[in-house]
Amino acid sequence: MSGRFDGKVVQITGAASGFGAAAARAFAAEGAILALSDLDHSKVPVPDDTDCIVDSLDVTQSSAHAAHTDRIKKRWGRLDIAINNAGIAAIHAPLPNIPEAVFDKIMAVNVKGVFLGMQHQLPVMVAAGQGAVLNVSSVAGLVGAPHLAAYAASKHAVVGLTVSAAAEVARAGVRVNALCPSFAETPMVEEMADILGKRSGDDRTTSYAKITSRFPTPRLATVDEVVQAMLWACDPDNSFYNGQTLAIDGGMTAI
Repeated sequence: MSGRFDGKVVQITGAASGFGAAAARAFAAEGAILALSDLDHSKVPVPDDTDCIVDSLDVTQSSAHAAHTDRIKKRWGRLDIAINNAGIAAIHAPLPNIPEAVFDKIMAVNVKGVFLGMQHQLPVMVAAGQGAVLNVSSVAGLVGAPHLAAYAASKHAVVGLTVSAAAEVARAGVRVNALCPSFAETPMVEEMADILGKRSGDDRTTSYAKITSRFPTPRLATVDEVVQAMLWACDPDNSFYNGQTLAIDGGMTAI
């Protein structure tokens, strides 16, 4: 490994599984210091031989973000990179059938969670005159997503927050970008495939094939493919990459 993140303090929310857990391993392998969190912190895997703190964090609560950020500042005195990865999936249903409570929960976690995260992260970075934030949106934040309207709305909102924040803090030396992966080999997509499979009588493999059949690259992304894009977007050498939405979608948005 190149050690391109040697000594960098990297905060990752939603670190218990999927992209968050894999990102923690990848950043640690390149020398990063980690501040990891999830709603249930006991499920967060901690990379070996890594300077790390792990907190329980309800991303919908400003007080939880404040406590986590304060702990980071007290421990290391700075925050170099923040990855707002925590999010939840939506039920697969036509828009009129989505319960209001489900819509509210999706918006609270996926949108308010990113909003509150940046409210606490950006002042630390602006004061230091450097930093990078990466918000995990989705390809559903770039295109329509039939039967996933609430999820798509939340991920479009993440893109809006990202580009607006980027324009506000660029002159302070802080970069803010969004990552927009398509379907990948994560527990969230496994759960979606299983739900669809129960409705149609398909096994998970068949459900995956149906989901990806219309994609130019007809397969799921691997978690590592998405994490490599995370590393690239946060790399200090990419100092001119700002205010962008990076789609990792196998060409899905090209059609």
